[in-house]
Amino acid sequence: MKPILSIIIPCYNSEKTLKGTLNSILEQNFDDWEAIIVNDGSIDTTENIALNFVKKDDRFKYYTKQNEGLGKTRNYGIGRAKGKYILPLDSDNQLKENFAQDAIDVFEKDHEIGVVYGDAEYFGEKTGPWEVDDFKLEKILVQNYIDACAIYKKKIWEEVGGYDENMPYQGHEDWDFWIALGTINVKFHHLNKTTFKYFVSKHSMIRSFTDIMDKLNDDYIFKKYNKLYQKNYKLHYSMYKKKERVFCENLKSEKFVIDLFCSTFFGFSIFGLYKVKK
Repeated sequence: MKPILSIIIPCYNSEKTLKGTLNSILEQNFDDWEAIIVNDGSIDTTENIALNFVKKDDRFKYYTKQNEGLGKTRNYGIGRAKGKYILPLDSDNQLKENFAQDAIDVFEKDHEIGVVYGDAEYFGEKTGPWEVDDFKLEKILVQNYIDACAIYKKKIWEEVGGYDENMPYQGHEDWDFWIALGTINVKFHHLNKTTFKYFVSKHSMIRSFTDIMDKLNDDYIFKKYNKLYQKNYKLHYSMYKKKERVFCENLKSEKFVIDLFCSTFFGFSIFGLYKVKK
């Protein structure tokens, strides 16, 4: 019988964190899953750790291949997944015990929803909550704020062609993926709760990014979705001009006095806008 959820764990030299990641899968209060571990050419003891979990529980599946990067490795794992739903899980992050069950409940109640995601909790070199916003295409175009650790229907991954494997540098595939889903009007659902633990380390892949690498990836995404960026620019610009026209019309019909003042008491700056009656 096919599992309903496929958890995809790309690994590259993950010996320090992989055990905690895989244990978090076992500690869920949801059992109908398979976990696909993909070793992306590691040269440490990642394989030994993965195989120990395969021996412990046959819901763990293990694959190994040459090093090709995060996007190709995720696609490799998802291509072999049997589940209706996909959960990408980085090999240093950890699931909260209720995430899978909460997400499946949402999907079953509303069949129009394509993605379920939540907030995170930092651990490692940084601790504390990571609270994110509801999905808005115009906001995600500016900057990614939703981690890859979300649960979505496999069919929408197929519809957009999976994760982009051609970006200049690996690391922003999830950002591109969310934009791609936004272009086909996929419905996102934000769980207002912590769904996973996000590992923070100075040695993580994203920390190794330089300004030039960031810029090249940004340029790639901007060019790929240039019509969408132009459309949203025009939309925001037209909204700005409309507000400007309304404000000017108000100035013509009423007398406004703009009183700008600063108060240094208690270190606060206060600005006021006062309307004077006729």
